[in-house]
Amino acid sequence: MEKLDHIKSHLATLSQIGENEKNGFINLVSRYLSGEAQHIEWSKIQTPTDEVVVPYDTLAPLSDDPAETKKLLDKLVVLKLNGGLGTTMGCTGPKSVIEVRNGFTFLDLIVQQIENLNKKYGCNVPLVLMNSFNTHDDTLKIVDKYANSNIQIHTFNQSQYPRLVAEDFTPFPCKGQPGKDGWYPPGHGDVFPALMNSGKLSTFLSQDKEYAFIANSDNLGAIVDLKILNHLVKNKNEYCMEVTPKTLADVKGGTLISYEGKVQLLEIAQVPDAHVNEFKSIEKFKIFNTNNLWLNLNAVKRLVEADALKMEIIPNPKEVEGTKVLQLETAAGAAIRFFDHAIGINVPRSRFLPVKATSDLLLVQSDLYTLVDGFVSRNSARENPENPSIELGPEFKKVTTS
Repeated sequence: MEKLDHIKSHLATLSQIGENEKNGFINLVSRYLSGEAQHIEWSKIQTPTDEVVVPYDTLAPLSDDPAETKKLLDKLVVLKLNGGLGTTMGCTGPKSVIEVRNGFTFLDLIVQQIENLNKKYGCNVPLVLMNSFNTHDDTLKIVDKYANSNIQIHTFNQSQYPRLVAEDFTPFPCKGQPGKDGWYPPGHGDVFPALMNSGKLSTFLSQDKEYAFIANSDNLGAIVDLKILNHLVKNKNEYCMEVTPKTLADVKGGTLISYEGKVQLLEIAQVPDAHVNEFKSIEKFKIFNTNNLWLNLNAVKRLVEADALKMEIIPNPKEVEGTKVLQLETAAGAAIRFFDHAIGINVPRSRFLPVKATSDLLLVQSDLYTLVDGFVSRNSARENPENPSIELGPEFKKVTTS
């Protein structure tokens, strides 16, 4: 294949990335060029049963014995996706260092939550941050301030892939764009190989860790839930995606379906045009993916080693300084169909509180929410469960960071 040979010969000249990343990139591009795409036959889609998407209120209650809880938590690693910059809110560094409430940043709150768990149960839950080359240096400086806290913090970088010039598929860094603009992080689906390639996966397995709880660092609702962890351990589920009831604000979010006997994620991009309105309906597709994911670490190792995680490729065309480029990405949620005994859990909406814009920030800083032990939750004195709709003018789209 001419295009692939062209890319390979240019890739060989790039010294910024290692063999693992080059191989991963070639693998992704060759899958893309071969046109392998999984076409969904609409008539085969089934609504998942309660065995597949388990209602949260049917989860077994926890044991009252703190020793049992400690045993559970000792199997756990908390991994936050920390590759994003706060550009939407006018911040040049990692998004996780934007102040959320009472002077605390996203990262401060995450550290407080895990510290409280470790202190309360005498366990050792580590925090792992998956950075991108955009956030790596700044994050390392910031993590220093937690050196004396009761928590082990690990960081690793997700892959760094070259953007492709759309016109002739030459890697952008080979066309006079050697700086950061020539590269991109290939989406959070990269968490699986990146965890393995960084050596962190074998570190955690050697410490008898069994599960990772993965969430976006800007989702304030994504705290460790012991009932979910307990359910997965007892039922030997290798993968769990937290879903929550869809509202009209979430109609584009991916949903879980049963398809040919397996549970899988259905994204709007996979939906035939004729069915898009049906997909957006909150009657037929009632739940959406929060991107809070629970993974069995041994299963991750098995699947990465077998090169079995062939998630759908998301082509993301961009324009950089007048040049049209293409970046190929994958999403971690799409991996659900490759794991054994994979399930969804239909969780309360409180576990999905993302801060994507300053309007969300204003909401969580208001007295609609309270902050206790690093956890931002709805103020129980407020009776109306609905959040108000906030639209800020353009002069309030950015935060000031010191």
